[in-house]
Amino acid sequence: MAKERWALILGASSGFGAACSRALADAGFNIFGAHFDLKTTLPRALAVKADVEAKGRKAIFFNKNVADDRNRAEIIAKIQEYFQSVGGGSIECVLHSVAFGNLKPFIADKPDDAVDRKAMEMTIDVMANSLVYWTQDLVRAGLLVRGTKVFSMTSSGSHRVILGYGPVSAAKAALESHTRQLALELAPKGISVNTFQAGVTDTPAFRMIPGHERVKEHIMQLHPDGRMTQPEDVAQTLVALMDPRVQWMTGTVIRVDGGEDNV
Repeated sequence: MAKERWALILGASSGFGAACSRALADAGFNIFGAHFDLKTTLPRALAVKADVEAKGRKAIFFNKNVADDRNRAEIIAKIQEYFQSVGGGSIECVLHSVAFGNLKPFIADKPDDAVDRKAMEMTIDVMANSLVYWTQDLVRAGLLVRGTKVFSMTSSGSHRVILGYGPVSAAKAALESHTRQLALELAPKGISVNTFQAGVTDTPAFRMIPGHERVKEHIMQLHPDGRMTQPEDVAQTLVALMDPRVQWMTGTVIRVDGGEDNV
């Protein structure tokens, strides 16, 4: 009997997480999907789960805030329980695609209109630091093994400025730093850690950015190929990199933007 292949997608219900879940299912992976959706957006997660199962794969989804320590512990325990029930297993692919942060400017005439300490720290903790905590606990649980590949999602905001994007920009810069450090410390275990820098993509998270319509119009005019990046562009790149022959790449920012960041 062939060994089951499993991926863990943090932020599986929309955007990059949803596209990668579907693409990995096409490539033979079963999906552990973690997401945080209320009643209005829950159908998105259910649709992804249904699509994975329609491809003949298993889909075990958890509707929990993945930035919460207790939730992380519960999800990892459930994954361990599943593998124990089937006689063992590990996670070959992890995608951290968690997009939740404050989008207020640093400077505003009214204090309430500017980002404060709590919001700044929350943004960096959710979008960057949580990658470290998840990776730590997954390694300690024995769920990541030699050959496992960990990915996250950064953006050009890590080194470019956009009004209202300051807290998220700081989180993306921290995420890239965390990627390099995790890659260094996990190299002896044969676990790679990389981050995708997607081009501007029309996702639910993008639509939350102040002035996103102007950004979209600007990219459409500026981009060498005249289109925005799509979640599927990242998903297909991730699937290609899951080829077991691709082993000697870690600690890098992988640009999937069609050349957007060059112009």
